[in-house]
Amino acid sequence: MKGEIKIEGARENNLKNINVSIPWHKFTVITGLSGSGKSSLALDTLYAEGLRRYIECLSTYARQFLERVDRPDMDDISGLPPAVAIESRNSVRNSRSTVGTTTEIYDYLRLLYSKIGKTYCPNCDIEVKLRSPEDIVHELLENYHDKRAVLTFPIEDMNPTPKGLLSKGFTRILLNGETKDLEGLDELPNGSQVVIDRIVIKKSSFSRIVDSLEVGFSDSKYINVHILEDKALRYSKDLECTSCHTRFDEPVPLLFSFNSPQGACPQCNGFGNILKLDPDLVIPNPDKTLAQGAVEPLTKPSHQFRMRKLLESAEEYGVDVHKPFSKLPKKSKDLVFQGMGSFKGIDGFFKYLERKSYKMHVRVFLSKYRSAIGCDLCGGSRLKKEALWVKIGGKNISQISDLSIDKLKNFFDKLRITDYESQIADEILKQINSRVSFLVKVGLEYLTLSRLSKTLSGGEAQRVNLACQLGSTLTDTLYIMDEPSIGLHQRDLSRLISLIKELRNRDNTVVVVEHDFDMIGSADHIVELGPMAGERGGYIVYQGSVKNFFKNGNDSLTKKYILGKEGISVPSKRRKGSGKSLTVVGARENNLKNITMPFPLKTFICVTGVSGSGKSSLVHDVLYSGIARKFHSDIERVGKYDEIKGMDNISDVIMLDQNPIGKTSRSNPVTYIKVYDLIRKVLAETYQAKSKGLTLSHFSFNVSGGRCEVCEGEGRQKIEMHFLADVYVICEECNGKRFKKEVLDVKYKNKNIIDILALTVDQAINFFFEVPQLGRKLKILQDVGLGYIRLGQPAPTLSGGEAQRIKIARELGRRGGNDILYILDEPTVGLHAADVKKLLDVINKLVLSGHTVIVIEHNMDVIKSADHVIDLGPEGGDKGGHLVVQGTPEEVAECKKSHTGKYLKKALGL
Repeated sequence: MKGEIKIEGARENNLKNINVSIPWHKFTVITGLSGSGKSSLALDTLYAEGLRRYIECLSTYARQFLERVDRPDMDDISGLPPAVAIESRNSVRNSRSTVGTTTEIYDYLRLLYSKIGKTYCPNCDIEVKLRSPEDIVHELLENYHDKRAVLTFPIEDMNPTPKGLLSKGFTRILLNGETKDLEGLDELPNGSQVVIDRIVIKKSSFSRIVDSLEVGFSDSKYINVHILEDKALRYSKDLECTSCHTRFDEPVPLLFSFNSPQGACPQCNGFGNILKLDPDLVIPNPDKTLAQGAVEPLTKPSHQFRMRKLLESAEEYGVDVHKPFSKLPKKSKDLVFQGMGSFKGIDGFFKYLERKSYKMHVRVFLSKYRSAIGCDLCGGSRLKKEALWVKIGGKNISQISDLSIDKLKNFFDKLRITDYESQIADEILKQINSRVSFLVKVGLEYLTLSRLSKTLSGGEAQRVNLACQLGSTLTDTLYIMDEPSIGLHQRDLSRLISLIKELRNRDNTVVVVEHDFDMIGSADHIVELGPMAGERGGYIVYQGSVKNFFKNGNDSLTKKYILGKEGISVPSKRRKGSGKSLTVVGARENNLKNITMPFPLKTFICVTGVSGSGKSSLVHDVLYSGIARKFHSDIERVGKYDEIKGMDNISDVIMLDQNPIGKTSRSNPVTYIKVYDLIRKVLAETYQAKSKGLTLSHFSFNVSGGRCEVCEGEGRQKIEMHFLADVYVICEECNGKRFKKEVLDVKYKNKNIIDILALTVDQAINFFFEVPQLGRKLKILQDVGLGYIRLGQPAPTLSGGEAQRIKIARELGRRGGNDILYILDEPTVGLHAADVKKLLDVINKLVLSGHTVIVIEHNMDVIKSADHVIDLGPEGGDKGGHLVVQGTPEEVAECKKSHTGKYLKKALGL
């Protein structure tokens, strides 16, 4: 069926009243410069309207519990199918959510284990079966054919009377190996058993024995089969070990759920770990002495008296308070923790605090010094021991969950089950195999089902959600994806494109915000926004088929880069650095294989490798955290390593990410780079301001004085609507101007504070040419390609790429302080090739200023521009964590074992 989504007059954020058509059941890419309006169109218009329409279909009662969504700023939208957004960020914060629960694979595993799982006795290590009467007879025929036997059941649990048994048709009891008649007995002797039947075990007696067993099980949980002149066999109608007679509960799905009291470990409540005092957090810098404050919690003003007690008691007990804590003998360290004299020890101090944990501030304080340590009862499996006694293919559900996805796929491919089990589990296994295959196809074969969802990167979380959608088999749905190629190596990109096309082939409409050239070339339809970013963006540069995109003579910047008319050139030479280095020794975090890695200082370094190869583990968890704990001491957790050599060669370490520079409209580019103070100073020094007695603080919307107190400097007021979306209206007092009239009357070159904040950076540089200090700082924003943004543009409206470049601009504007280590994790996320070119210029400026820049990246234009490349792998997960190759891009390109080298060779033109 042909049709299209038709958007008319879209004006959300910087969109310029545009009309867009997106064909149904096609793969459409929205591309353009960072800040050109792509997300405004895809997420803030298309998805927002789809979500709003869905919520409005629900009852008034249901709507009050859901997120309220405003109608996007547009004239009309038609032909909009139900919309699903798969965003490139991880919003999961719940420690109970795992890859297995998110993809529903774990739910199917629970069902599978409850249906065909085999329970094994932990004492005897033999399978415990639930036997039907027919099963018991088959076993007797196989082992005791033609033997005479007596079938009995014990009376301990029944307390029957001879009269009662006679009324049921029983006539004999068995006592001490002899049968006796019930007739004439007033009571049953202790130890006697009721005789059900006396038989000869043979095929012709099959039905009779089955009937006798059913009669016995109707009155008792147990039946004893006495093989004459041999032995007695005990059978239970419940799950019971035939050797030690331990009883087991029959497996049900909830037994395998760590989110249910029926299955969760009673000690850790299904979390797999418990919070305990972490000595590394209590003493974050063991190179400090006790006198210098090595015991960090005791340095707080409210605990100074305990610090004095520690120092006094240490002197009394011969503990050297002027010796680094790391060099103290074990006995002295034990005294610090366990107590000495009037000092009750660190352990005693925290036990005291735990008694006060009903107070909020005490709980917050305790949380700073606790770490999650694996639960010793369940071994981190999160489940009761009973759940772990059930196995399929020799593995319990926890062992299955700890397998990487590729090993899990291999396990189920080789799993052999009986025809009877196949009838029960066939559909369950199909669902599991389907979802596992999708995870492999999206390049996540290195993950495990037990991996916590909150630990996934934005790109990994997006691809997990994509795999979920592929498993849901929805049709006639609009899927909106925000850069699905994030975090994906070039090698895996073709698999991702195939999956997106598979989603489209199910009669779905797929809209992808993307910059990758291969992804753009694989689409059916292209919408390019631009021509520039910010206020100079938001227009349609091109919309139509991919074929016409390359044919027509449209003025597309994207096309110029794809066709090679524009591009990023290879540097003419590689910097050697200062000759000094930072060296990580023995890195073992996650899948790192005890590697030792030098990072040459005062160079631009790229860390590469396929997804899951250990890049973030090395750079984030080990290098950054290890160095940051020395310089900032507020890092809670550091990855496993032996030592980091050369830390004296740097002055600081700073992580430059794409997180917003602020959360409210009061935060903007000029407040972040500390330029707003200079602007306020210029206005405060005018004659008008001085005559009115206005100071710098009057020109701030963060403090009382000059701001409008009705809207508190926001410029608008929120009206809460209980059953509709909240309504924001322009403040009637200041008419959206954010300041009082007396402040707005103060002007510099005929512009007041609001007029100045509305200027773009380019305009402001010309406007403030008489204030060199102000012009210099704004020029840095221009240098990083942000000349188009407005000085007062609210932080939440900035894209991730813009936020990151503003952070870099602030660092470039710092005075002094060489030898800083800057770390950037995939800085090209959300950036067009033209923006990547500007980013590389900025990175090179940092290096030329005497700093070191380490970048985790998959983008070949960035990798080919580096001075030094470190490639990890060769694969992801257990097969990763090794150093594949390091050296210049040219040296890495020649390494045949490197997946990065293969694509880098092409990018270098070798």
